[in-house]
Amino acid sequence: MAKDLQMSFDPVGSGLTIGEKKGLEPMKETPGEKLKWIAVAGADKKWYWADAVIEDNILVVSSEKVPKPVAVRYAFTNNPEGAKLYNKEGFPASPFRTDNW
Repeated sequence: MAKDLQMSFDPVGSGLTIGEKKGLEPMKETPGEKLKWIAVAGADKKWYWADAVIEDNILVVSSEKVPKPVAVRYAFTNNPEGAKLYNKEGFPASPFRTDNW
């Protein structure tokens, strides 16, 4: 059974959300949509796409292919079109990685 990896952010404003932004329009929350561009790896350093949900402003990441996750990457690509992790004020999460491999 796969375990999850939980990530907290500071600051988050009034909370984390899934949203989308088009051009200069304000960010629009899109609850129920899946977060894209999240990958997880175990100690073997093999990356797999992961599922992620927001629970009480904690990003909970898991993959059935990674039973013991140790690292996460979000939007870690040249053009992460469709990255949807924002805070409720409309600021996007920057691409990040928790590993140094």
